[in-house]
Amino acid sequence: MKPISRRSLLVGGGVGVGLIIAFAAWPRKIVSALTGEKGEQIFGHYLKIAPDGRVTVAIPQAETGQGIWTGLAQIVADELGAAWEQVAVEPAPAGAVYANALLERRATEGATSVRAFERPMREAGAVARDLLVRAAAAKWDVDPATCQTADGFVIQGDRRLGFGQVAEDAAGLEPREPILRAGESGSLVGQSLARLDGPAKSDGSWRFASDVRLPGMLFASVRVAPPGGTLSGFARQGPNDRLITGDGWIAAVGETWWAAERALVAANAQFTGNADANGAAVDSALQTALNTGDRQSLLAQGDYVETVGDGRALAATYRIAPAEHHSLEPMTATARVSGEKVEVWAPVQDYQTALAATGLEAVTLYPMPLGDPSGAGMATAAIPIAIDLARRTRRPVQLTVPAKGSRNHLPMRSPMLARMTALPNPAGGLAAWSGRFATVTGLVLPGAAPPYAIPATRIEQVAADLPIATGYMRGGTEALTAFPNESFIDELARRMGSEPFSFRMGLLGGNVRLAQALTAVTALGRWDGGSPGSRMGLACVSAFGSHIALLAEAGIGPDQSIKVDRLVAVVDCGRAINPGLVKQQVEGSLLQALALATGRAPEIVAGMPKARREVLASYAIVPQIEVEITPSAADPGGVSGLGHAVLAAAVANAIAAGTGRRLRDLPFDSMAA
Repeated sequence: MKPISRRSLLVGGGVGVGLIIAFAAWPRKIVSALTGEKGEQIFGHYLKIAPDGRVTVAIPQAETGQGIWTGLAQIVADELGAAWEQVAVEPAPAGAVYANALLERRATEGATSVRAFERPMREAGAVARDLLVRAAAAKWDVDPATCQTADGFVIQGDRRLGFGQVAEDAAGLEPREPILRAGESGSLVGQSLARLDGPAKSDGSWRFASDVRLPGMLFASVRVAPPGGTLSGFARQGPNDRLITGDGWIAAVGETWWAAERALVAANAQFTGNADANGAAVDSALQTALNTGDRQSLLAQGDYVETVGDGRALAATYRIAPAEHHSLEPMTATARVSGEKVEVWAPVQDYQTALAATGLEAVTLYPMPLGDPSGAGMATAAIPIAIDLARRTRRPVQLTVPAKGSRNHLPMRSPMLARMTALPNPAGGLAAWSGRFATVTGLVLPGAAPPYAIPATRIEQVAADLPIATGYMRGGTEALTAFPNESFIDELARRMGSEPFSFRMGLLGGNVRLAQALTAVTALGRWDGGSPGSRMGLACVSAFGSHIALLAEAGIGPDQSIKVDRLVAVVDCGRAINPGLVKQQVEGSLLQALALATGRAPEIVAGMPKARREVLASYAIVPQIEVEITPSAADPGGVSGLGHAVLAAAVANAIAAGTGRRLRDLPFDSMAA
């Protein structure tokens, strides 16, 4: 296999002499972050048009399996008027222009990709379309206003010129401020077009980070100390064992990864760690923070204390354990050091964090597609070790952390302890609502407030100093806060003798889109009222600029395990760029959230989750899933974490309806009442 460069990661279509276009603000001169081969004309950051008419889009977001390389390319192609079969993608190079505006850095998280890049991608297509039209109009000596683009051609009456035929002439024209298509799109947006990465993934030619091959490359495996721990000892097997030690780690290199791994097994490395960093310590830290920690006000609407007064507020406490990534892709990075030049190939979801992890001011980072959608690509621990090994061996090194070690060292989703209280009003609604959330220090909770119009609402956050490493997981913190919010609202409805659907509808106030989704899901799912004995539960959330309502049908089996038979979701995500991708994302996030909710909480040892062989068992039983997308002309919202936000609460509410047992602990392994 030949060495991989950024350009060789091209998916579909081809590269050649042609036009490269994209602008974010108009009019102005820019220096493109793209580099062109001999004869290529560079005008911007996102779009290339080859002489044969093939269109290549530079994608600044990581492909984690969510289909974003297809979705963003679809936006450009639609605005341009390209033929989908002539569209290709490649990862965008380094450059501040590719930062995700919603995150203020180049990262792929929080269901922000389409929301952040729809406008720049549309502008790229619009400017290219204008240049191509003007170039073709000049050839025909006609008014550009009489021309249009479609299916990869500039068209004027019966005359047609392919994009590639006018690309060079278009490159010499002065770009103008983009005029986006009004009304109807170019016919591609809104279609469930085939994924551009589908064929390569189907035939095995899609290259992940572990597929990188460089001349003279060594392979390495590693053992890493627990957080704050040290390497305390190991057994040397001889002078040629190629064992290399660093700060808190030991690695072995070899001509194959298996040889390196066997050398490490024989080395029997020993580490020190914090024996007190366990699950009990996590629980204690959260409880202490909730009871006595400094409270940060996230929302204060009305006067909660005055409203409650001497009234009898209803209360419940919800616990969410740390959650580990069930990633099939191990932590890996390939490094090559030549003098002062350092190159790294890695599955990267946060470009800036990965660069910072190298500890170097000058490094070339090639972000590879990821084999995991859960957020494991945020981990960067393999990168500095790979660079150190490459520097010390003076050869390129591909470091792959064993599956067990990857699960040990991937940062977990933060745990949470939530204390919820609410005061009913005489009309059968709620007069006051309070949510106090204890979480790891520094965590942001954008979805902490419920989507309901409650006169006095108080939302507080308390920081807890936890003895574990935590990080991003698909679904974000919206998945954390939605569980207590939607469980408690359901619990309140039942304790007040109200039907859960009607109770929610009475509180939604001006949130029309969520109300419509909730109404639609009860009709689609044949909601039975959720009365005692029912196996149905509801949950609804507004998150990531989108709205979702979920109906879950579930019960408890003879072995006391939770059995989810059916999931029905209605999603309003604004304009659905590719409805097929939306459905895939919602289905995938529902299944991933279901595995987290019905699996076992990780056992924490020395600040790490203890690796288990059975972590994927909960993916074995797949319920019937139905997803309906609400037609909408609103701006696109995010979808990748929507299933995570509603799944756990909907299932818990279904169990409460059918059994009377209220599950307030997540995951549900304890089956606590």
